[in-house]
Amino acid sequence: MNTASTPRSRVLSVRHFALLATTVAGLTAGVYLLAPGFVPHPPHALAQNLSQQTQGLARPAGFADIVEKVKPAVISVRVKTSVGPDLSSDDLPFPRNSPMERFFRRFGMPDGIPGIPRGRRFGTAQGSGFLISADGYAVTNNHVVEGSTTVEVQTDDGKTYTAKVIGADPRTDLALIKIDGNNFPHVSLADKPPRVGDWVLAVGNPFGLGGTVTAGIVSARGRDIGAGPYDDFIQIDAPVNRGNSGGPTFNTEGSVIGVNTAIFSPSGGNVGIAFAIPAETVKTVVAQLKEKGVVTRGWIGVQIQPVTPEIAEGLGLKQAGGALVAEPQKDSPAVKAGIQAGDVIVSVDGERVKDARWLSRTIGSMAPGKTVRLGIIRKGEEKTVNLTLGELPNTREARADARPDRRGGRSERQDEPRLGLSLAPAEREPGVVVAEVDPDSPAADFGFRAGDVILEVGGKTVSTPEDVRKALAAARSEGKRSVLMRVKSEQGTRYVAVPLGRA
Repeated sequence: MNTASTPRSRVLSVRHFALLATTVAGLTAGVYLLAPGFVPHPPHALAQNLSQQTQGLARPAGFADIVEKVKPAVISVRVKTSVGPDLSSDDLPFPRNSPMERFFRRFGMPDGIPGIPRGRRFGTAQGSGFLISADGYAVTNNHVVEGSTTVEVQTDDGKTYTAKVIGADPRTDLALIKIDGNNFPHVSLADKPPRVGDWVLAVGNPFGLGGTVTAGIVSARGRDIGAGPYDDFIQIDAPVNRGNSGGPTFNTEGSVIGVNTAIFSPSGGNVGIAFAIPAETVKTVVAQLKEKGVVTRGWIGVQIQPVTPEIAEGLGLKQAGGALVAEPQKDSPAVKAGIQAGDVIVSVDGERVKDARWLSRTIGSMAPGKTVRLGIIRKGEEKTVNLTLGELPNTREARADARPDRRGGRSERQDEPRLGLSLAPAEREPGVVVAEVDPDSPAADFGFRAGDVILEVGGKTVSTPEDVRKALAAARSEGKRSVLMRVKSEQGTRYVAVPLGRA
């Protein structure tokens, strides 16, 4: 949650300098002597002529008209949270209404003092938001209102309202709140996505300084910042700081193109890299929050990962692309439709799957119960599978795992020194257990760790260390530069392409 208190403000004065044009008398006289018919303007006439010329020049474009239009719809959001049990007078070793009781009731109970219970500790947070309807619906971030006991909204005209949280979606970090009333100024969400290089305005409540306007451009689109499987952020360079969370980013037409949600900042302040949730995502989520208070998403029930060039080679694909199914989940729509580990999903209803993240976002934006047509590649053959989407459980997310675990382990076995793996037969499950990983080996570089279970090597099921060695030797004899291993770990099942040239 963005928490900020207003610091002691600094006002920096800026001196304006004017460039004065002067006429060199000697130069003027020289021109006059060379051209006797030329009569120079006197100083006052020259000044008048320059004034007339500058009146015809266009003034630099500004954003004042846009700000005047949209700023009344932007709100400051103040949240109160509490932690710990409610405080009862019966819990206190002080007389009722005594100064000590009033003190601890106001500031909370200290921790660790025998005989005194933990009191409820209060915290506050500040963020931003914007009204999207005349009857008081407003959008902000989930992390702004999460865990709140009260939500207070201050509008641009200085009026304060108590707001109710209608619903929130942690996966996209969006929340819908409402204040009572009518005829509120409001803004609309953009109908088309911005282009990289477009001007944008960010309006919000940085550091508690409500109604702050900053300008910049769209720096990039489709950013993945590791926040979740539905990452698809707009990157902007308009100055955004703590307290701007939940505030809108506008285009030059006054429409909201995104909701500010995060910044990249080694120092904690603005460095020109901020991220906004795209308007198309906001529309979908807000519509469901308003209707049901929650967001439901389509669910296939597979753990997927990107298809890298190495994995593509291991699968015999002509090019990298699509999403590799590492493991279908038990009793999921994928299992019922016949999808298997090793399948590569390459299209959804005829639209090409760009990567694993694209598949997660696309399926998640669809309604449960919808039937979709998936194009898959299985062992080099293209197939079409019809699948009815389930509903994504709250405890489960479609995962596009692009970051393998890089931790290693230690053991006493040394069965496969060329890859840096020590292997042993699995006792209670299929596969071969990784007993030890050399931290300086290719295996460590690709995320293997002690306790992982190798299920397949080069498409062949393995149950002993000897099976692994034979599969590696077969891949080398076929001239392959890498071998594809299917590995089960605590984080799930994934495919790892290990270059044979490094073995």
